[in-house]
Amino acid sequence: MKLVAEISLYPLQEDYVAHILTFIERINEYENLEVQTHATCTIIKGDYQHLMSVLATEMERSHQEVGQAIFVCKFLKGDNIVL
Repeated sequence: MKLVAEISLYPLQEDYVAHILTFIERINEYENLEVQTHATCTIIKGDYQHLMSVLATEMERSHQEVGQAIFVCKFLKGDNIVL
């Protein structure tokens, strides 16, 4: 099954932009994902299990590195979303 995730990261630190860019760069390193970055969110398309695994790994990593951070996510089954 395919999944589309829209995710926004809000690190609760002064140097928040660097942490956001690092998160996006790490997501882009994974194979079999389609990633589109916009001004306020990143949209990721891929296999449901793979995408959820990537998000779990990278969100945990960000929390370990940043400390307090807010993730806002939206999920849509399928991959037929117009961007």
